[in-house]
Amino acid sequence: MESHTNPFLQPSTLPYQLPPFGEIREEHFRPAFTAGFAQQLDEIAAITAQDDAPTFENTLIPLERSGAILRRVAAVFFNQSSADSSAFTNELEEELAPQLAAHEDAIRLDPALYARIAAVHASLDDLQLTAEAVYLVRRVYSEHTLAGAGLDAEEKQRLSDLNLRLSTLTTRFEKQLLADTNELAVHLTDAAELDGLSAGEISAAAQAAAERGLDGWLVTLVLPTGHPALSSLTHRGVRERIMSASRARGTHGGPNDNRDLVLEITRLRAERAALLGFPSHAAVVTADQTAGTPEAVAALLSRLAIPAARNADREQRELERVTGLETVEAWDWPFATEQVRIDRFDVDTSVMRPYFEAERVLFDGVFAAATKLYGITFAERTDLQGYHPDVRVFEVWNEDGSGLGLYLLDLYTRDSKRGGAWMNALISQSRLLDQPTVVVNNLNVPKPADGEPTLLSLDEVTTFFHEFGHALHGLFAEVEYPRFSGTNVFRDFVEFPSQVNEMWMLWPEVLAGYARHVETGEPMPQELVAKLQASEGFNEGFSTSEYLAAAMLDQAWHSIGADDRVDDVEAFEAAALRSAGLDNPAVPPRYASTYFAHTFSGGYDAGYYSYIWSEVLDADTVDWFTENGGLTRENGDRFRTKLLGVGGSKDPLEAYRDFRGRDAVIEPLLRRRGLED
Repeated sequence: MESHTNPFLQPSTLPYQLPPFGEIREEHFRPAFTAGFAQQLDEIAAITAQDDAPTFENTLIPLERSGAILRRVAAVFFNQSSADSSAFTNELEEELAPQLAAHEDAIRLDPALYARIAAVHASLDDLQLTAEAVYLVRRVYSEHTLAGAGLDAEEKQRLSDLNLRLSTLTTRFEKQLLADTNELAVHLTDAAELDGLSAGEISAAAQAAAERGLDGWLVTLVLPTGHPALSSLTHRGVRERIMSASRARGTHGGPNDNRDLVLEITRLRAERAALLGFPSHAAVVTADQTAGTPEAVAALLSRLAIPAARNADREQRELERVTGLETVEAWDWPFATEQVRIDRFDVDTSVMRPYFEAERVLFDGVFAAATKLYGITFAERTDLQGYHPDVRVFEVWNEDGSGLGLYLLDLYTRDSKRGGAWMNALISQSRLLDQPTVVVNNLNVPKPADGEPTLLSLDEVTTFFHEFGHALHGLFAEVEYPRFSGTNVFRDFVEFPSQVNEMWMLWPEVLAGYARHVETGEPMPQELVAKLQASEGFNEGFSTSEYLAAAMLDQAWHSIGADDRVDDVEAFEAAALRSAGLDNPAVPPRYASTYFAHTFSGGYDAGYYSYIWSEVLDADTVDWFTENGGLTRENGDRFRTKLLGVGGSKDPLEAYRDFRGRDAVIEPLLRRRGLED
C-alpha cells in the first residue's frame, strides 16, 4: 500500500500531529495494524541482530523509537472503539486482541532482546546516563522480567497461550457489557413516572427514546451500580426498576451473560501468576506498583472498611427515620439521602443543576481554574475536526505563549460509547520522538434536545474536574522517552493528580466564576454554597463503603491461587463482601463482578484499590495547598514542575517527596471520609 493512501503510515501534518480524522476510513485500520506489527518486529530484529555489545544507545534508544505506526493507529482505534464503537470496531477489536497479545509477547519474551536489556541493566553503575535514562533501563528490565522474559521456551509458550486467551476474553467482556447496558435501559411511557426529574433530564430521556425509535422516555444506564436519576425520582417502583436493571447486567442469561467470562478470566490470571512464580494475580500486579504487595493493599482497605461500614449503618438508620420507610433499600438510598440532606443541612442538590450549565462550567470553571493555577490558556479550534461531530478541539498555550498541546472534549453519552468517564492520549509527548501532546476527555452526560442548555449535576461537575486533572497530567508531562509520557505512571498513582484537581470545583473564586443561574446569570447563593460545604462529610459512610466493596471484591477475585476452584460468581461475591464486613444489601458495591469493567476489561485488574491509595496522597496535597495559599501561580508551578511535569520518568513516591517535602500521611484522608477512630 502506498504510504499516501493510508493516513496512519506517516505522522500527521495537522497542528500538534492531530490525527486527520477527516481522512481516516474504516478500511485504513487493518492494513495500518498489519504494517505496524511488521515495522516494529523488524525494528526489534535489527536491535538483536547487532554484533556490537549491548549499550544504552544501541538497545534502549531504538527500542523506545520502535513502533511508530502501531502507536498512531492504536491510539486512534482504541479511542474510537470506546467512544464511538460500531459493528466494525467491535469485530476488529476482537480480531486484534489476540494479535496484539501475540505481538507484545514477541517483544517482551524475546530472549535475545532480554539478554541485551539485562546486560545494560547489569552495567548501569558504569554508565554515564541521565537520571531519566537510568530509570528507563530499570523500568524496562523490570517490566520484561515480570512479563516472563526469563522463563524457558515451554513456559513462554504456555504464557503466550494464556495471554492470547485473556486478551480475547477481556475484549468480549467489554463488548457484552456495552450491549447489555444498552439492552437493559429502562423504557418509560407514563409521564407521571418521571416525577422529580428536571426538564433537562426529561428532555435527554425523550431524546434517547427517539434515537431508538421509541415513544416516551428512555433512562439509559451508567457504568456504576447507582444512577444519577435515583436521587430525584419520586416513584419508588421506577427507582427499583432502574436499580434492578443496573444490577442485572451480565447475569440474566443469553449472549451477553458475563458470569462464565469472570470465572475463566480469574482462573487464567491465577494460572499465569503461578507460571510467573507468584501466588496470585494480585501479587503480580502490586509487585510493579507503589503498593508493592497485596498485603499492603489489604492493610489499607481493611483499616477503612470497618469504620466505613459502621458509618453506613448509622446513615441508614437516619434515612429510615426521616423517610419513614421500615427498610431503606438500595434503590431508596440516593433519594432518601437527598431528603436527609434537606432535613439536616437544608441542601437540595437538585436545585444546583441550573447553576451548572456545561459551557460555563467548562470555560469559567474547569479552564479558568487551570489558568489561575498554571497560567495556561485555551481557544477553541473549530477548523480542526474530531472523530465525532460532538467532539470539540481546543488549543492550549503556556503563559509565555508557547503551544502546549490540543485538548479534545467528548461530553455526551451515546449508545456507541462505553460507560464512565476517562482520558485518552492520542499523541503522547516525547523529546526523543519530537512529539507534542493531544489528549481527549470522554464523559457521559445525557444530551438534551437541540436548543436546550446542558445542565450538569453536582456529581457530573466533579467528574468533569476529575477527568480534566488527567488531561492536565497528560499535557504537562515533559519527558525524553515515550515510555514515560503523560499518565504513563504506576497505576496506583495515576488517579492522584486528577483527584487533586477536583478540589478547585468548590474553591470560592472558581465556583463564583462558573456557578451562575442559566437563565438569570445570578451567582449561586452563598448560603447554598456554605450549606453544601457543611454537608460535605455527609453520606461518606455509603460512598466509602460502596467503593471499598468493589475494591475488596477486585482483590478477592485476584487473590485466587492456581489450584483454587470457583464456579459460582454470585456465591463468591457474597462471601467476599461478607468477609470484608461490607455485605449490607442497601449498600451494594459500586461495581458488581459482571459489570466491573475496570477489573475485567479496563486495565485495573487487582488495581481498583488505586483510587483510595491515591487519595491518601490527594488529601495530604489538599492540606498543603490550603496551608500555602491555595490557588496561586506559585503553588501551581510547584505542583506542575515537581509532579505533573515528570510524567512517569521517576519513582512517583520520590516525586511526591520532592513536592511535599515528606511522605504522605493518612490522617487527612481519615478526616475527609469521617473514618477517624
